[in-house]
Amino acid sequence: MQPRPSIDFRIAEVSSNPRRRENIRALLADSGLGMDSDITTFVEAWADDRLVGCAGLAANVIKCVAIDEQWRGENLSARLLAEVEHLALARGHFHLFLCTRPCNRERFQHNGFWPVVQSGQNAILMENTPSGIQRYCRTLQASRVAGQRIGAIVMNANPFTLGHRYLVEQAAARCDWLHVFVVREDASFFPFSARLHMVQAGVAHLPNITVHPGSQYIISRATFPAYFLKETGKVQQAWSEIDLLLFRNHIAPALGITQRFIGSEPFCEITRQYNHTMHQLLADTVEVVEIPRIKTTGNAISASEVRRLLKTHQFSRIREMVPDTTFAHLTSHYSAEVA
Repeated sequence: MQPRPSIDFRIAEVSSNPRRRENIRALLADSGLGMDSDITTFVEAWADDRLVGCAGLAANVIKCVAIDEQWRGENLSARLLAEVEHLALARGHFHLFLCTRPCNRERFQHNGFWPVVQSGQNAILMENTPSGIQRYCRTLQASRVAGQRIGAIVMNANPFTLGHRYLVEQAAARCDWLHVFVVREDASFFPFSARLHMVQAGVAHLPNITVHPGSQYIISRATFPAYFLKETGKVQQAWSEIDLLLFRNHIAPALGITQRFIGSEPFCEITRQYNHTMHQLLADTVEVVEIPRIKTTGNAISASEVRRLLKTHQFSRIREMVPDTTFAHLTSHYSAEVA
């Protein structure tokens, strides 16, 4: 029996070489995996001139770990993970996540990842520390306020509209204290820093609110790892369940949250399904309160409509849909004459 060739590990930037990218796609496909679009870099394992393994990195999230069938059982996945973790550390990412099929849980646990939360048999979220979520919850507890009715809202605010403000005002009026979380990921039209600023400015008149910068434990659908789930319905369900179980099991207890407020959703089927899952998963621990959207000129206010109007500089119509604080931000950051 001939000895195995030695393994050569190489770093490949996804955008630099289309042919290498197609080689990676083929290897992933052999393992029943796709390629998430936000991966910037792969660590490749080569045996002579053959690609036999890969592991992708999107900021601090490890994705798309695949091993050629003939090389499984050779401890190559552990070596690949070590290489991609070393790359992440070199880039300043010390807290790492991965999301995978639950059947892979034991394999990744052996390589230094701990389970955080699991969505049935669809997906499990893991991190490279046994206490990451606990540390985050301890930071939240510093913002805990005593009261019988403690509310929460999670919003993208892309941008912050009169509809968002109405939802916050209605929730704050029903609560002793309200915690507003702004989704952190920069996967939106407006960057996170701008969205956080618009929310903080838009709710500054309310005395019983804490605005929290989101964390990686509040998961955006846009950045949810979906490469191992081929069916759109499973992606949606896995994202919803992992995000909501993190909220139910960790975030809500840390802040004593008793109510979560959402706006009714007349436009987006994905958001409607997410809200339905929220009612199911939070029912026994956190009351879900759905507040009808307000309307302007007969139509429900929509952040997506504001974005559409902004692209064509229709500021007179935007003014009807956003608070003065958001309008000031938009006019100061977009070089268009205000109509």
